[in-house]
Amino acid sequence: MTPTLELGLDTFGDVTDDAQGRPLSHGAVLRHVVAEAELADQVGIDFFGVGEHHRDDFAVSAPEVVLAAIAGRTRRIRLGSAVTVLGTDDPVRVYQRFATLDGLSGGRAEVILGRGSFTESFPLFGHALDDYHVLFEEKLALFARLRAGGAVTWRGTTRAPLVDQPVYPTVDGGPLRTWVGVGGSPESVVRAARHALPLMLAVIGGNPRRFAPYVALYHRELDARGVARLPIGLHSPGHVADTDEVAREELWPAYRRMHARIGAERGWPPITRAAFEHEIAHGSLYVGAPETVARKIAATVRALGVARFDMKYSAGALAHERMLRSIELYGRVVVPRVRALLADDAAEAGPTPGAAGAADAVAEVPTPA
Repeated sequence: MTPTLELGLDTFGDVTDDAQGRPLSHGAVLRHVVAEAELADQVGIDFFGVGEHHRDDFAVSAPEVVLAAIAGRTRRIRLGSAVTVLGTDDPVRVYQRFATLDGLSGGRAEVILGRGSFTESFPLFGHALDDYHVLFEEKLALFARLRAGGAVTWRGTTRAPLVDQPVYPTVDGGPLRTWVGVGGSPESVVRAARHALPLMLAVIGGNPRRFAPYVALYHRELDARGVARLPIGLHSPGHVADTDEVAREELWPAYRRMHARIGAERGWPPITRAAFEHEIAHGSLYVGAPETVARKIAATVRALGVARFDMKYSAGALAHERMLRSIELYGRVVVPRVRALLADDAAEAGPTPGAAGAADAVAEVPTPA
């Protein structure tokens, strides 16, 4: 197993409740996010990601601004988006903002580019949902060109062309670290490989092993293009507490409310406690005491060969104080325990097969035409 495994945390700035059960202001939530990131830095977590949304239940609509505030109060933790909705933004401005963050943070910035699972940004910024695919396709191509550095020449249908255009600021120390976020589309996997960008799998439900075919597809596409293997990451929700029972009882009310709110918009049936427990036991909820969560993360890393695992620690109205405790346990106990479990594997088994070996052992996703 890779010795460079990174273990991170993500948040969308979910709006939480005060002691009386009333929603906190967006400003209060944003200040809590900064404090949570400070703690993550102190307890040795590798990465802190902040997601972009444009709705009242999430406080973060400008991740780079939040990350800049965090950069000024942290020392070593890498900072990035989780995710940046590129299709409704300008790739040049996105690149400039993250290049600025990289300079301010001393080279700690990265960006995860995706299409987003919510669509509020389309009418907000004057885009048509009918252009969902072409917007992301063209803008990702332009971002990849910007990342390569130098004067940029580009032409497409979604923004004005660029001709020998320099873009500033430049990034010290090489290209800006950039991932493509994928929620389950093989076309998106192929797109990431085509642009030679690392892949971040958003696995928010079901057995994570069902994504093994996407790992295999990504590796085949890289190999076909003569591109060296690139990192694969995975993002999933979770919560850590002192015991399994406490973790479940803390998370369940907030998780149920969040599921009901989003489910009402998308036509989902209400979630049951049995379904919640099943997702913890067999799916993609990493919930429990540190040992429980560490073993589940290690099992996922073994199965998929990922180079990074990011746990989304925020969950609807889950209280700030409980999230702080989860962050502390994740950094101080879960992270070193995962590393120890994987080191034990390596010591017992010697060299382990790569992710492609694990992925190719299951049914493969066909390569899109």
